[in-house]
Amino acid sequence: MPNYLELFELYNKDLHGALRQLKDDEFFRSPGGSANSAAVIVQHLAGNFASRFTDFLTSDGEKPWREREAEFQKPSGGRQEVMAAYEGAWSILHQAVASLAPQDLQATVHIRGKPWLVDEALLRSVAHFAGHVGQLILIGKLFRGADWEYLSIPPGGTQAYNERPDRR
Repeated sequence: MPNYLELFELYNKDLHGALRQLKDDEFFRSPGGSANSAAVIVQHLAGNFASRFTDFLTSDGEKPWREREAEFQKPSGGRQEVMAAYEGAWSILHQAVASLAPQDLQATVHIRGKPWLVDEALLRSVAHFAGHVGQLILIGKLFRGADWEYLSIPPGGTQAYNERPDRR
């Protein structure tokens, strides 16, 4: 059985690692073309997490109060407001996933009326989160360039990493 909470926490750590490297103006700037800014991605994740994980086992994951289309518009507030919304939604996700018992993974939940086993819905959500965290890392690398601080093994660092006794 995958430890979903551990996976979510791993990607949350990378999200924060990428975002801490972005200056405020970069947080709100698109890296180019039709790509979303980091702020829009974080705003979308907040909406997604709040919707999917509020009453996770007992109500459809697409809540009537969610305004998904608005999540892809420029945020009306500043960085602190975007991050506060994200942290609130993260808390909802964290509590919902932490409270699951092993037998819950075979229960059925619904997302937009479609039935999913909890195990499948969590896998879907982890994959969705991981994809957006990858986007945030790419945005960070584009804006920081040579100043980017790697969140994993930096180029040329594989041997040193493999020799560390505490590697994970």
